[in-house]
Amino acid sequence: MPATPRKQQDRQVWRLPQGGRIDRSRPLDFQFNGRRYRGHAGDTLASALLANGVRLIGRSFKFHRPRGIVGSGAEEPNAIFQLGHGAATEPNLRATEVLLHDGLTASTVRGWPGLHFDLLAVNDRFHRLLAAGFYYKTFLWPVGLWPWYEHAIRKISGLGRAPQLPDPDHYAHHNAHCDLLVAGGGPAGLMAALAAGRAGARVIIADEQGEFGGSLLHSTASINGAGVGEWLQQVLAELAQCPEVVLLPRSTVLGYYDYNFLTILQHCREHPQLAPAPGGIRQRLWRVRARRVILAQGALERPLVFCNNDRPGVMMASAVSHYIRRYAVCPGGRGLIFTNNDSAYQVALDLAAAGASVAALVDCRPGGGALAGALQKAGIEVLAGYVVTDVRGARRVRAAQVQRIAEDGKTLLGAPATIRCDLLAMSGGWNPSVHLHSQAGGELAWDSLQACFIPARPRWDHVSVGAANGSFDLATCLEEGKLAGLLAAQQCGFEPPSLSTPSVPVALGKPLQALWRTPSAQPPERCPRQFIDYQNDTTAADIYLAAREGFHSVEHVKRYTALGFGTDQGKLGNINGAALLAERLNRPIAEVGTTKFRPLYTPASFGACAGADVGELYEPVRKSALHQLHVDAGAEFEVVGQWLRPWYFPNPGEDKHAAVARECLAARSSVAIMDASTLGKIEVQGPDSETFLDRIYTHDIGKLRSGRCAYGIMLGEDGMVMDDGVMARLGEQHFYLTTTTGGAARVLSWLEQWLQTEWPELQVYLTTVTDHWSTIALVGPGSRKLLQSLNSNIAFEQAAFPFMSVHSGKLEGFDVRVFRVSFSGELAFEINVESDSAAALWQLLMRAGGAFGITPYGTETMHVLRAEKGFVIVGQDTDGSVSPVDLGMNWLLSRNKDFLGKRSLSRSDSLRPERRQLVGLLSADGTTVLPEGAQLIERPGGATPVPMKGHVTSSYWSACLGHPIALALADAGRSRHGDRLYAALRDGRDVEVKLVSPVFYYPKGERQGV
Repeated sequence: MPATPRKQQDRQVWRLPQGGRIDRSRPLDFQFNGRRYRGHAGDTLASALLANGVRLIGRSFKFHRPRGIVGSGAEEPNAIFQLGHGAATEPNLRATEVLLHDGLTASTVRGWPGLHFDLLAVNDRFHRLLAAGFYYKTFLWPVGLWPWYEHAIRKISGLGRAPQLPDPDHYAHHNAHCDLLVAGGGPAGLMAALAAGRAGARVIIADEQGEFGGSLLHSTASINGAGVGEWLQQVLAELAQCPEVVLLPRSTVLGYYDYNFLTILQHCREHPQLAPAPGGIRQRLWRVRARRVILAQGALERPLVFCNNDRPGVMMASAVSHYIRRYAVCPGGRGLIFTNNDSAYQVALDLAAAGASVAALVDCRPGGGALAGALQKAGIEVLAGYVVTDVRGARRVRAAQVQRIAEDGKTLLGAPATIRCDLLAMSGGWNPSVHLHSQAGGELAWDSLQACFIPARPRWDHVSVGAANGSFDLATCLEEGKLAGLLAAQQCGFEPPSLSTPSVPVALGKPLQALWRTPSAQPPERCPRQFIDYQNDTTAADIYLAAREGFHSVEHVKRYTALGFGTDQGKLGNINGAALLAERLNRPIAEVGTTKFRPLYTPASFGACAGADVGELYEPVRKSALHQLHVDAGAEFEVVGQWLRPWYFPNPGEDKHAAVARECLAARSSVAIMDASTLGKIEVQGPDSETFLDRIYTHDIGKLRSGRCAYGIMLGEDGMVMDDGVMARLGEQHFYLTTTTGGAARVLSWLEQWLQTEWPELQVYLTTVTDHWSTIALVGPGSRKLLQSLNSNIAFEQAAFPFMSVHSGKLEGFDVRVFRVSFSGELAFEINVESDSAAALWQLLMRAGGAFGITPYGTETMHVLRAEKGFVIVGQDTDGSVSPVDLGMNWLLSRNKDFLGKRSLSRSDSLRPERRQLVGLLSADGTTVLPEGAQLIERPGGATPVPMKGHVTSSYWSACLGHPIALALADAGRSRHGDRLYAALRDGRDVEVKLVSPVFYYPKGERQGV
């Protein structure tokens, strides 16, 4: 062993006595599965477990086979634990990415009743019954047992436990712009950031590790004649001094989206169990818009595929060196290295330097690697032209079976030999980490020399450098990083600085030999324990089975076999899987391709995604400028599209129904006043405004003269009503749009989407003015007289101010825009005033209106008034499947132009005469107020299901009419006026209703136009 046990409480028997980047002066105690262990500051949970000799760390997903730590970073497929307890618990964290802290508690998520004795390991004995797609073929009958099947499968799979208590931590979002974003803080990324930083560019460089440096943190190379540590320290010191450079360690670039928009998850405080500082943020999600992006996220070592290659003690070769050099942990006492390339030769030297014995280095290449001579001088045997075919051992590696292989890589020669070992380090080559490049829509190209996919043509302004670009030697990484940084700075308008590439000794090597699967004594279909995807228990036999069953697309194979599913996203297994599929289909791997790598690169917590938008901040409560006046008036409120709107204004002793009846009668008989400020308001300006709006709205915009208003609707691409409102033309190139309260943000986004992505050539400018203007509606026959009693330069007479027109002017010294529109069917004026003056104007109108019996009213009264006139509310009387024809709005559809959704209106389904159409309903008994949502049926009674003929969308008691009214969508409704249907109530009653016109009050609009 490389070390001997020290004190009983410090059982780090595999910790090297010196070396590493850990702080030995700060011991840390932690628990794993209820047992206490000790590590050091700077450890990850994975390195601390290995230091304590813990090899069995979990069970596999499907077969519940014993599993150990395989990697050292984001690629780790097995060491996925539940951390903490209570409210601070967090599931499915990789031990390789969890920094150790004092008091940390972790537990495995699979294994029943325990990790070491798992009854579900019986699955492994029935592996042939659990091949790819078994769940599609097995759990089909009886259907009634499916809920039990689902519960059992979820429990067996062991996917962690979500916390049941509120998260005590705080999270935040941060929006940023930069000239250059560098993803990856290794040698290439640091050189790129240094070049752009010296030029003065705004640079953000993010790296998922706690220290910058990437592979340099455990490298034996030299830069400028000295160790890499000296160069690394100098570069980081200079970057820290650059005022425009932001260094983000412990920050993973999660996603790369359109137009150089990227997300970064920053770990500000590592552990949920640590008490946060007051107001302290645990994680911050950065949303970055970058002018240029450099991808320098390195490469991932590829495993080799052989029988039982998943046993605890089988590890990636680079991970072994990583643990030895960075954490001073030797993962085994007697190692065996299996490789097809030169990079693993250094691992043998590292193991020997750590005090472990090296049984041999097995290289499938006939002549071995470039460092074969160095290993032989160190007394390490090199078995050139050999492969590992099998592993002995159950809960850890005991020995490996080695056999000579023919030069064709497909035939085994001679008799197998068994080599005793407790550690098997494997290296099948390197895969550039092309995840972000792929997320951004970039293409991939197959590099046959290095047997990997490398970035090809990018979609956006980004470039891959270093190992992420398939350049695996240090000198090329530094050169590519420098050139990319200088070019990015120049493209952003900065003068490229003087910067020389550090000198690095040239490393000579031999090309790798692609080895996608070690041949076995049995055919692949009979040897199911050759694992490709460790996280999802996908084997070589699964790939062959999928191909045999007709799945020839790599994306289909992924879904059938679970290759690269979930949090893994193909980091270890995808290339091997694609190669085996290509082999079975007898097609080039370049033609088969690889699966799409999707965001997120590594998992992110829901807390980070939500940020501060939780609890009371989940949905902001918006208040109009008149809110306090409504509170003082005793109003009851309701939430409408985040706004607190007055619902009704009860007098002492009044309930809701009495208050609404009084408000309705006031609006119909005298004058009433309402706060309509929450309506969405958008100003549209520019020389192409008319053209743009003509494409959005269904009516002819060109016919609208300045100073006039028009009611308009906009449709989705499916031809269904999306939103409605009044538009006014304030000038030749100036329009003013109103939207529904709840649809304001959606409509603005919709307009911007078409303007920016489909018609960018149009010169149109959109500005939301919802908060800038407050709207006060004066409604009723006395509204004109009230306004005429005030001091104003606006003439309110009918001839001077006709219906559907707008005037700007002064009203008692206030600058106002007054619209002659009506949502009640009464004479009405909507006064727009700057929000700072809204409260003063409201109070003035209330005082002046006292002589006219002015009555404030709320949203419930507004609903009753509009329903009496048959005016719809989008989102209440529509549900996304209602066309303007269904609503009887054919008159709004222009025959002279095209508009969004017009083509969809000619679909056969849109033309069906039996479509549900807007109708009015009257209760036959004259007293029942129908519940909204009640279903309409042909005949009452009956225990069997009956077809629905429609449903009630709006229903109220009309104080003005003296009976209840309702609006509904009914099958072929307009042709059935006078017919009888029944509304099915929740209490079992069926209420007879009569289908009538949806306009109950003054059908010709006589009162609103006076």
